[in-house]
Amino acid sequence: MAIPHYEMLKTERTGHIATITLNRPEKLNALNSRMTAEFHAALDELSNEDDIRVVILTGSGRGFCSGADVNELLEEPDTPSNNIRGASLTALSYHIRRNRQPVIAAVNGVAAGAGLAIALASDIRLASDEARFSCIFIKRSLVPDAGSSYTLNRLVGLGVAMEMALTGNIYDASWALEKGLVNRVVPADRLMEEAMELANIISSNPPLCVRSTRDLLYEHDEDLLRVLRKESDANIMLGSSQDSLEAINSFLEKRPPVFKGQ
Repeated sequence: MAIPHYEMLKTERTGHIATITLNRPEKLNALNSRMTAEFHAALDELSNEDDIRVVILTGSGRGFCSGADVNELLEEPDTPSNNIRGASLTALSYHIRRNRQPVIAAVNGVAAGAGLAIALASDIRLASDEARFSCIFIKRSLVPDAGSSYTLNRLVGLGVAMEMALTGNIYDASWALEKGLVNRVVPADRLMEEAMELANIISSNPPLCVRSTRDLLYEHDEDLLRVLRKESDANIMLGSSQDSLEAINSFLEKRPPVFKGQ
């Protein structure tokens, strides 16, 4: 059953399982302000449904989520309204973690920037063999945000996190599996089937016990809020730099950036 009032994502329910599908395939599901608001609303809506025991998060088309919509960021750089939109986007990771149901990320394609962050914030990650991962923030003259500086390090360790964060390189699914970034890699045409099978196993367990177990494993997640604030402060400062503007312009103009440390 689809919910018609969302314009940029879809929600469906199958038994005790709900699926959120980010739905801007022409933009590789880049997060603009509308999609971000709908994402928060969908999490709230599903969290209030006692019959839903597991949420699967995926993307339509070739992308899982390519991160923040750069075109929208360029429209109003370094303004209060843009900072509010940015805060809403970066809060998605904490919202996923505070959701009442476990969240499985079924990563079907590219997961970059904030898209990587929401995959990292999910409880379990299944990757298509066509998935790609990038902590691309540094290419935009930004520090890792949306909680990724917290979650990435805890998943893969300091050395791998440093490599991903300082290079902004793109890594394939087999590399992600080897480094512990994802739980398993499956053929693209089996991704949702595997995610649904895993969700059904979890949903068959006692719901109150699942929730309590998840809460215990995230007992120290209060640190995530502190990290989100530090990430935001750093990126507000960096967002006013010439390098930040050059990063966005060079991306849109499809040319190599020239950074001057200004």
